[in-house]
Amino acid sequence: MDLPRSFTIRESGHRIHNPFDSTKLATLGEVLRLPPAARLLDLACGSGEMLCTWARDHRMIGTGVDISTVFLAGAEARAVELGVADRVEFVHGDASGYVADTPVDVAACLGATWIGDGVPGTVALLRRSLRPGGMMLVGEPYWRREPADQACVEACHATSRDDFLPLPETVERFAALGADVVEMVLADQDSWDRYAAAQWLNLRRWLDENPDDELHAELRAELDTAAARHVRYQREYLGWGVFVLMDR
Repeated sequence: MDLPRSFTIRESGHRIHNPFDSTKLATLGEVLRLPPAARLLDLACGSGEMLCTWARDHRMIGTGVDISTVFLAGAEARAVELGVADRVEFVHGDASGYVADTPVDVAACLGATWIGDGVPGTVALLRRSLRPGGMMLVGEPYWRREPADQACVEACHATSRDDFLPLPETVERFAALGADVVEMVLADQDSWDRYAAAQWLNLRRWLDENPDDELHAELRAELDTAAARHVRYQREYLGWGVFVLMDR
């Protein structure tokens, strides 16, 4: 049970595995206005940057669940680095079936709503771990602009333009699920650049260091077009944000 090796190579230098920079992640932690010792569950937590920095900055207590052994090793090292290993724990497992033993103040899934087969299922999964009056954090793409054609759709990691919604409809969908949107923090084009461009550097360094690896040709072909694809399509058409929800 693990992520494909190509994914961990592509994001090997990332602490945040979505188009947020550290400033936006910090802003998200601040706007929640949670008391010290609030409990946080992060499903598909990646390298644990949200848990570790919020444990340091806001004295939160947290659990992260992820399928990647590589990212979880980085998360545990980061917890030690920031002096919060006694406040956070990381579980290797399939986040799609994980429910907290004790109800939490915040249940999060940032950019991995496939664990619930989409937004409705992910919201339902987060609710199973949430205390009454708690908050859910859902990170999800949306269309900044109507995609020009199917090539644009696929370059934005979708199979159909119906996979994502425009921002107003994205917000309205949460209301239809019985939740109020009480805050949101959105990625911008610069934070998209930081996320995407870091992948190009990771790929190039890996290619230089591993010329005989079986993945070399595949990842070389990816890097050949990655920058142009990003500036032509993803940067212009695809938005991403974290929406803070409370049940009605």
